[in-house]
Amino acid sequence: MLQKTSLPSSILSDRVNTFGQDLLRRYGERVHKLAINAGFTCPNRDGSKGRGGCTFCNNVSFSPNARQEPDIGEQLQAGRRVLARRTGAKKFLAYFQAYTNTYADVDDLDRLYRQALSQPDVVGLSVGTRPDCVPPAVLDLLRSYQDEGFEIWLELGLQSAFDQSLEKVNRGHSFAEYRTALSAAHTRNLRVCTHLIVGLPGETPDDSLQSLLRVLDLGVEGLKLHPLHVVKGTLLANQWRRGEYSPMTMDDYVDVVVQMVAHTPGDVVYHRLTGTAESRILLAPGWCNWKWRVLNAITRRLEILDLRQGALGSSLSHAVNSQ
Repeated sequence: MLQKTSLPSSILSDRVNTFGQDLLRRYGERVHKLAINAGFTCPNRDGSKGRGGCTFCNNVSFSPNARQEPDIGEQLQAGRRVLARRTGAKKFLAYFQAYTNTYADVDDLDRLYRQALSQPDVVGLSVGTRPDCVPPAVLDLLRSYQDEGFEIWLELGLQSAFDQSLEKVNRGHSFAEYRTALSAAHTRNLRVCTHLIVGLPGETPDDSLQSLLRVLDLGVEGLKLHPLHVVKGTLLANQWRRGEYSPMTMDDYVDVVVQMVAHTPGDVVYHRLTGTAESRILLAPGWCNWKWRVLNAITRRLEILDLRQGALGSSLSHAVNSQ
């Protein structure tokens, strides 16, 4: 079993190319993300592709009030106050995080993005979205900001490279749509961070590794890994209560992430290696409340195995049970 208290003798960035260290190297100072909820919805919620969203997505928190556009400047200021106490950072990326942040008319997007970019300490944007919601006009808009000198990241929520898994969680898009979106972004020299969920229903650890290797085979600049957690107000919560879904243990998650990191080329930036949920809505697994314990365990496991990012190569031939 993993130890739950002692800290690793090395730090994560000694063995993983983390986003924080990547920004520090390039900017010469700490740059932090400030999360923004710009009031977007999703085509898998509003009826364009489906209703109810993904099986793991909390719908209770999505109320009519959430549609009211919040003040982006106020959100950024609130985030600054928190980080000022914790890190003293003076430069920030505005992270459009909640739901599908390219799912609007391009003029409306430009107005919202510009509200963030107009802040003197905001050096760029990180825009979270779905692979089926990045039309050429939106990509051109993001490229125009990059041409102005801003740091731009397009974050694509793929979650799995297996269409069967995507269908099972009612994702509403395919791996082919991800491939198309990625190619269109790269044609414009935009950096892409791909999100993958470990522990999806019906998937094995080898499937998670396969998803990673398929993403790497297409080329990507950044990665985010998330454990699947069960939260209130979801179809997944009902499946969990009926015993139809069992979350991963923390030990198993750490093992999978260590293998994924070791198969990832060293120049790919890891924006995140785990994710958490608010305790008020989290049902399972309980360890998803323990961000630093999980990160410490990943660091420790890499150290014990003497592995670091890229140690095992990124060829598809390394994956088990190739399909």
